[in-house]
Amino acid sequence: MIDFCVSPLATFEELSSTHDSTYIKRFLEGDQTEKEQRNVGFPWSTEGVDRALSSVGGTLAAACFVCEHERARRSELVAEGAITNSSAALNSNRSSLPAWAAHIAGGTHHAFYDYGEGFSVFSDMAVAANVVLDKYPDVIQNNILMIDLDVHQGNGNAVLFQTPKERASLNQNKKHREEGTYHNNSDRVFTFSMHCSGNYFSQKQDSDLDIELPIGCKDNAYLMTLNHWLNRFKRVHLQADESSREQPSSPKPHRWDLIIFQAGVDVLDDDRLGRMALSQKGVKRRNELVYKFASDLGIPMVICMGGGYPKNDDGWDSIIETHSDVYFGAHEFLSSLSLD
Repeated sequence: MIDFCVSPLATFEELSSTHDSTYIKRFLEGDQTEKEQRNVGFPWSTEGVDRALSSVGGTLAAACFVCEHERARRSELVAEGAITNSSAALNSNRSSLPAWAAHIAGGTHHAFYDYGEGFSVFSDMAVAANVVLDKYPDVIQNNILMIDLDVHQGNGNAVLFQTPKERASLNQNKKHREEGTYHNNSDRVFTFSMHCSGNYFSQKQDSDLDIELPIGCKDNAYLMTLNHWLNRFKRVHLQADESSREQPSSPKPHRWDLIIFQAGVDVLDDDRLGRMALSQKGVKRRNELVYKFASDLGIPMVICMGGGYPKNDDGWDSIIETHSDVYFGAHEFLSSLSLD
């Protein structure tokens, strides 16, 4: 069964966990320059404000849902004596399935601390991560893994979760601490972006792990690369104590308590902005690899939409179908597990 809910509007406090309070106020009041609006790609309007707030609010609601479900699941299993109250045992227990939730919007991974670009005003993924880390410390005891498979780098999220030393402005970090609202969770959120090497529309940033694929990359190369890194993440999760022996390029030693999956479909061959060459079948297989990864580890997951742009006005069919495959595929995957 699938429950559909209207995305709530993110609050000022929730946005302030991630973004500059002055920037938030200016956007809400329409106090933006033409250049700022061009960078985002949308003219300002009251409807646009609601759109931006619901884009964040929906992903956050999905994240809170899976955390509430996981809290209840853990309590039930501990009460039954099925497992001890440890993260490793909880994640490995398959007597009940962890929750997944999806937002049919969001994925606005180009928003920075005090400005937006690329159709992104605020980062829904970053706000969701920061809020649930604060709100559900009993559920997110370890770390969050962001899997960003949009054709463009998740540059905003990369910067938002860089360590203070990695950030260009240490004064900005000092301001964050003084305001007491900004959450610097760089050590709790691992950003993984796999994207096209020839498709940056602004300065490249440093995620925890960036994997660049060539222009024109097709299904086989893409899927082999993704499968390799998901297996590395799985090994890190299961064998964190052995991670020090990994090569320097390997992921940091983390256990994942939540996955946030940005499922952009602009990797399609017929996408207007993509410059890669995946088929619809290839994108479906991409999604299945992520779903199996989360399922094998028993980790709650939030899925959000990413880019997808037709080359022609009458070319929406493949884009819409591939977006739909993300959500129908997740439901079908979970349904197959419940029948096993």
